[in-house]
Amino acid sequence: MVDRFMEDKTKRVDVDITGVDAPKKTINFDDLKTGGFIKQKQKDLFTVRLRCPGGRMDSEKLVEVSKIAQKYSKEGVVHFSFRQSLEILYVDYNDFSDIVKEIEALGLKVASCGPRVRVPTACGGCEYNPNGLSDTQGLAKMVDEKYFGTPTPHKFKTSFSGCPIDCARTNEMDMGFQGVVDPEWVEDLCTGCTICAEVCKEDAILADPETGKPIFTEANCIYCGDCIRACPTEAWIAKRQGQIVRVGGKHGRRPKNGFEVARFLPDAKVPEAIEKTIEWYTTNGERGERIGTVLRRLGVDHYVDFMKPVYGEFALKPKKPMEYDPS
Repeated sequence: MVDRFMEDKTKRVDVDITGVDAPKKTINFDDLKTGGFIKQKQKDLFTVRLRCPGGRMDSEKLVEVSKIAQKYSKEGVVHFSFRQSLEILYVDYNDFSDIVKEIEALGLKVASCGPRVRVPTACGGCEYNPNGLSDTQGLAKMVDEKYFGTPTPHKFKTSFSGCPIDCARTNEMDMGFQGVVDPEWVEDLCTGCTICAEVCKEDAILADPETGKPIFTEANCIYCGDCIRACPTEAWIAKRQGQIVRVGGKHGRRPKNGFEVARFLPDAKVPEAIEKTIEWYTTNGERGERIGTVLRRLGVDHYVDFMKPVYGEFALKPKKPMEYDPS
């Protein structure tokens, strides 16, 4: 079938990608995409995708990347993708070898697509965001260093949100982690100032009309920690802190929400959770199956039972995910 919107209607092209783990040869566009070189609709032109785990790059390197884009992009432009990658557009395939050498000289690498663990995305986390409850950037760096490129039956995307605002959309990832904190009230330190009730946006805390002291409804709590940050007497403290773990979400043409499988998982257990999840996925998934499809085919309990040694007391009885709401 010919795509009438494509200027270049060929499927294969001679490409010298020396330095990209392949010799000069005739290669399929899909193979190039797997290596991070994405065919554009314009004849002979490609998008070159760079690895930016957590959407972070040193300012000095960013300046140098802009120079590379000015040199090799026919339009002199870059694009920041929705998954925080930096893409150099309008690159002629004849320049692949040279552009890769210059990218690698900066200590950067071309990202890869295809059936493997992809570059992780993350918000700013607790480093500078006042809402942040976990070191999302550190966790994203860990995933990129330890698991990026690991073969899987289909793409495997991870993300990290530092708080329940969930900017990194953990619910739409193959595996997502969202920082949370479990608040605990210390009555002896409470003065009944009602500030905690005022800052709580979820009606999880209401002020007693006579004493001003909090009435806590845990079912309404989203574990954001606003009450802990706001309390002037430190009457609200962190009982426990960690990650909500979600598995099996995806966006795209047929979006699916993930399953919440663990709550308050300590940050130290995140690497093991990812590693064992990949093990379960590669063992049970068929080629071309996203992990969410495998979960729905075998049942989430199959996965949770396998993960008990990792999740332990933090495991949840899986609930059916909410249906996708485009609003």
